[in-house]
Amino acid sequence: MSSHHIVRDDQEPALIIANGAACNPELLGQLLEWSPLVIVLDSAIERVMELDIKVDVLLGDFDRGFDPYYYKEKQYPLEIVHTHDQEKTDLEKAFDYLYERKIPAANVVWATGKRADHTITNLTSIVQYRDKLKIVILDDHSKIFLLPRRFEKWYTANTPISLIPVGQVTGIRSENLFYPLKNDSLTIGYRSGSSNHVSQDGLVVIEHQEGDLLLMECMD
Repeated sequence: MSSHHIVRDDQEPALIIANGAACNPELLGQLLEWSPLVIVLDSAIERVMELDIKVDVLLGDFDRGFDPYYYKEKQYPLEIVHTHDQEKTDLEKAFDYLYERKIPAANVVWATGKRADHTITNLTSIVQYRDKLKIVILDDHSKIFLLPRRFEKWYTANTPISLIPVGQVTGIRSENLFYPLKNDSLTIGYRSGSSNHVSQDGLVVIEHQEGDLLLMECMD
């Protein structure tokens, strides 16, 4: 796999590579081409090195004897960000780093699969960055992001869409979904909006009044 990048505009989404299940090399390559900055969490660096990817930032708590400077020459120039805070995951620390650098958006890969606890934590943690970053988590089967209070997007008919509440979400209204929502509420563990789909080619509108609602565009 070739190194990045084509674009060097900080308005483009940065790419964060976590340490879950690997995605298709084609998807990874497409994201690398348009990423102005590639951040790799320390637990994934060896896997990334095997793919011959140019890394800009190596980030983590560097525990268990991890030596980040071993990679400094191999990935020069490489910024090493040592994040000590044990109250946050390394992925959350990467989001904080981007926010501090005023980079407005991030795509995240390798954040799902492998361990269920890591997958759940990674998906739900993005809600705390609602007003800071636009975050999209991608894998070979889905694209997941937090919805604004009003969301509009054009889809083809039968596109699978799932709405996943983080906690409770109220006042949900939809247009052009096969199973419509009309001032409904969704609550994690009790009622979700999974396995819905687009009724016909055209604009899908989803609104909600309170709470944090994830949309998952499913590929299969």
